[in-house]
Amino acid sequence: MDSGTSEVVHEFLPYFRAYKDGRVDRNFGTDIVPPSINSQSGISTKDVEIVKETGLSARVYIPSTINPGQKLPILVYYHGGGFFMGSPFCPTYHNHVAALVAEANIVAVSVDYRLAPEHPVPIGYEDSWIALRWVASHYNGQGPEAWLREHGDFHRFFLVGDSIGGNIVHNMLAQAGVEGLQGVKLLGACLVQPYVSKTESVHTGVEDRSWLFSCPTTSGFDDPRINPAEDSRLSRLGCSKVLIFIAEKDDMRDRGLFYYETLRKSGWEGEVEIVETEGEDHVFHLFNPNCEKALALLKMLASFITKTRLLST
Repeated sequence: MDSGTSEVVHEFLPYFRAYKDGRVDRNFGTDIVPPSINSQSGISTKDVEIVKETGLSARVYIPSTINPGQKLPILVYYHGGGFFMGSPFCPTYHNHVAALVAEANIVAVSVDYRLAPEHPVPIGYEDSWIALRWVASHYNGQGPEAWLREHGDFHRFFLVGDSIGGNIVHNMLAQAGVEGLQGVKLLGACLVQPYVSKTESVHTGVEDRSWLFSCPTTSGFDDPRINPAEDSRLSRLGCSKVLIFIAEKDDMRDRGLFYYETLRKSGWEGEVEIVETEGEDHVFHLFNPNCEKALALLKMLASFITKTRLLST
């Protein structure tokens, strides 16, 4: 093989490696859990196509015990993976969202946005917004997905994402604040150990190299999509409550704090809360979901949804 074509241009071992010739090795997010009705977990799932031409799709979850006509809050989930790996269909994210649906008693839509480098940013953001609008399009009893039409309560609507998915959540909130989201009352959002750019940070870590790799046209770390201090939309976020989770040993801990402080001082009129998990690293709850602290995080996230939806009634 030509040594030029085998040159590695980005790697995040042991999960991902990309080569100069365009080849990509992904070792995370490629395994698939098939959808199922009335699974042993008590959750039913189905996969839906949102845009046939691009392949944009999602996995929809409902509690298997849901009654005909019963309405539940809606959660839209955006997975992490640096814009270049991860999938709603892989065991890690499937199991996490299913556990959240069971704990919070909600309807969930986990978005399968397209990945870099085959589909560089901003495609991931664009797919995420199209998917969010597609979910919202069911608010009046129309739209192609029966579970959303029959069981979704569009006045109790939430967004959740981890890592770069938390960054996507921020951008969806910002876009919703500017453009609106017809028929939806976006009550709250949770950013779990989100990736953002802290203005004064040294940008040499894998997370920053991943951003430059996934978005080759970016202006850098002052890009308003990742730097909240540069985002003029920050004071207009389209929800009333934001919960941020950080982890003590996470390299991105200070960035989550930065997002919290920047949002709190932005003039946004909503409520923002931050919770730190001691002694844990980045997205520990995904890779060790049955540990005590991961279960506690899941319960706090479910409680945030439950309490926020009750306060809205």
